Amino acid sequence: MQINRLLETVYLLIEKKKITARELSDYFEVSQRTIYRDVEALSAAGIPVYAEKGKGGGIRLLDNYVIKKSLLSEQEQVNLLASLQGMQALNGPELDPVLRKLATLFEKKDADWIEVDFSHWGGGAAEREKFNDLKSAILNKNRIAFDYFSAAGKKTGRCIEPLKLLFKGQSWYVYGFCLDKAALRFFKVSRIRQLKLQADSFTRTLPAGAIFEAPEISTAPIRLVLKIDAAMAYRVYDEFDPAAIIKNQDGSFMVMSHLPGDGWVEGYILSYGDTVEVVEPQWLREAIKKKLANSLKKYL
Repeated sequence: MQINRLLETVYLLIEKKKITARELSDYFEVSQRTIYRDVEALSAAGIPVYAEKGKGGGIRLLDNYVIKKSLLSEQEQVNLLASLQGMQALNGPELDPVLRKLATLFEKKDADWIEVDFSHWGGGAAEREKFNDLKSAILNKNRIAFDYFSAAGKKTGRCIEPLKLLFKGQSWYVYGFCLDKAALRFFKVSRIRQLKLQADSFTRTLPAGAIFEAPEISTAPIRLVLKIDAAMAYRVYDEFDPAAIIKNQDGSFMVMSHLPGDGWVEGYILSYGDTVEVVEPQWLREAIKKKLANSLKKYL
C-alpha cells in the first residue's frame, strides 16, 4: 500500500539522511517513476522532502526535521518508548525493530534505559518461551494443554481456552475457560509444566466487565500471628501488607495476616526455616511441631 511505503520512506530518510531513487525503487520493488511520485505526495502533505540532481545527489529531508514536532510531546515520546521496552518481556524480539525505528524518529540515543524480565532468576529461555506460547495462544485463539500443580502439589492435566494474562500479587496468571471443569479459572503460570499449543481453535471471548479477583480459596482463611527474624526482612516486606507488619526493637517482626487454612500454610511457614515462630493459633504451632518431628525421623 502506498501509505505504508510513504511512512517507510520517511523513516529511511531520517535514518540514512540521503538515499537515491534507484535505491528506493530496489528496496520497495517499484519503478523510479513511482518513487518520484511518492516524493511529490510527501511534499504535498507538508513533509519537507526534496530531490537533488547530479553527482552526489539523491532524495533528502530538510536538516533537523523530525516527526516528533507534529505528533508527540517530549514526555509522550519517553513514556511511549519506556512502555514498549517494558512490553518486550512479553513480545520478544519482534518488538526490537519497532523500538529501533521510534528511537530514530524521536532522536533518542539513550532510549534503552529500562528492561523488564518477568522470568525468575535462573528461569531464562524456558520461561520466555512459555510466555511467548501463552501470548500466541491468546492472540490466535488456540487451546493449550499442560500439567498443572496445585498449591498442595497435586498434579492434574488441563486443557483450557486462554483469554488473558494477568500479573497480580507478584505473580503471573493465565485466565481462561477450563474444559475439564467447564468453568473460567485462574492458573498460576509458575505452576504450569509441559505447555503445548493445540491445533484446535476457539471462538470464546473475554466476558464483558470481567473482574479479576484472587482465585477462590477452598477453605476459610485463618488469622496468623508470626514472629519473624530480622534476617528475613526482604521476605516480610515482599510478602505481607505493610499495615500488618510491626518491627520490634531487636529488628525482628510481628506479622498479623490471614492465609488459606489448608496444608499449604504449613509448608509456607516451614519455608522460613528456623527464622519464624508461630505465635497464634496454638493448633498450628502443634501441627508445625508434628511435621518437624516427622521430618527429623527420616534423618535419625
